[in-house]
Amino acid sequence: MTQVASRGAARRKRHERIRLHLEGTGSRPRLAVFRSLNHIYAQVIDDASGRTVAAASTREKELRGSDGAKAEEARVVGRLVAERARAAGVERVVFDRAGFRYHGRIKSLADGAREAGLDF
Repeated sequence: MTQVASRGAARRKRHERIRLHLEGTGSRPRLAVFRSLNHIYAQVIDDASGRTVAAASTREKELRGSDGAKAEEARVVGRLVAERARAAGVERVVFDRAGFRYHGRIKSLADGAREAGLDF
């Protein structure tokens, strides 16, 4: 039985498997999420042209230093990236959870993006 060296390596392997079936197009770009220990990052990416349409993270000035829970911060980041994506003309996206389980901060970010009007 083969084992993966670390949790990070296992996540990267899951992400590669997910990306085999998931691709962002011009009409429906990919909402990619990355979760670190302290921060969360989200990007709306058009894979066909290879450019980022919108992005948001907890490291931005207006979100830095907030005293809320990480899940609530993730919801705010989801709302912010959705507003920026809608301003760029994106209504529908494909959600790329990047190998992370769909719970906690990842779910909060997705819920925040849905609240702000993104469809996925």
